[in-house]
Amino acid sequence: MEYNILGKSGIKVSKICFGTLTLGPLQKNYSVREGANLLSYAYDKGINFLDTAELYDNYAQIKESLINRPRDSVNIFTKSYAYDSKTAEDSLAKALKELNTDYIDGFLLHEQESEHTLRGHIEAAEFFVRAKEKGYIRTFGVSTHSINCVLASLKYDFIDVIHPLFNKSGIGILDGSASEMLSAIKTARNKGVGIYSMKPLGGGNLIKNYDEALDYVLSVDEIDSIAIGMQSTFEIDANFMRFSNEIIPEKLKENLRAQNRQLIISDWCIGCRECEKVCKQNAINVINGKAVVDKERCVLCSYCAPRCKEFCIKII
Repeated sequence: MEYNILGKSGIKVSKICFGTLTLGPLQKNYSVREGANLLSYAYDKGINFLDTAELYDNYAQIKESLINRPRDSVNIFTKSYAYDSKTAEDSLAKALKELNTDYIDGFLLHEQESEHTLRGHIEAAEFFVRAKEKGYIRTFGVSTHSINCVLASLKYDFIDVIHPLFNKSGIGILDGSASEMLSAIKTARNKGVGIYSMKPLGGGNLIKNYDEALDYVLSVDEIDSIAIGMQSTFEIDANFMRFSNEIIPEKLKENLRAQNRQLIISDWCIGCRECEKVCKQNAINVINGKAVVDKERCVLCSYCAPRCKEFCIKII
């Protein structure tokens, strides 16, 4: 396993970051033990970096996976929609308590869009910076699907890490192309900001071109780590081999290509439009009283699922 220093954060992370959204109720909905077992399998492969979020509701799985392991052997980064001191304090307290830890390795503002969004969350950011000074978090940053936000983040010296969406086809980027996002990433990394990217397979849309898609992201030296969602041991095995420049057996590749995850709208959808309102990709539209998904636009971000009043949205 390759390891890199995540920019000026100074944190040593594996090239693979385990994107844990896949484990919780928004996707696979594993039991605490099932999720913990999968994470433990990843640790044994050398993966020491987890990406989670308050939204993902999987802190219990991560907590369980750390039993009998040194806390400093795993870097946990989480994200929150906190916008002021109170919501930031609540998010930090929840993470510390539910993960049963004295500190969080990285705390990010979730799904930032622009300089305006960053200004709107500045009070929360300032709280997290103070928490960093007190030792409750090790580094602070933002996650985003926006090129504008990557560049705007460089105006704030206290943003150590950026978690941008990036893939070969630019699927999911809100305001430009893959080449434009790449340019922004290089600018940020050259200023010392740590970069760990997300969605290298475009929310599953590029799974049929797995090798080509990962080759593209892995070729970018400015990306310190790549967050990728995994739901099975064979996915962990395949990604470990691919990131380690090993040849993946054809049978394992067949299993990967069969993993065609989709956002499913249940028959009982009443067209409440809550999903349509929050989808930044314009991938969901209510037509004739029922939500319809544009699979080429959808990046399986799961932001829509918690907003659905009828609980009719699921990623499988």
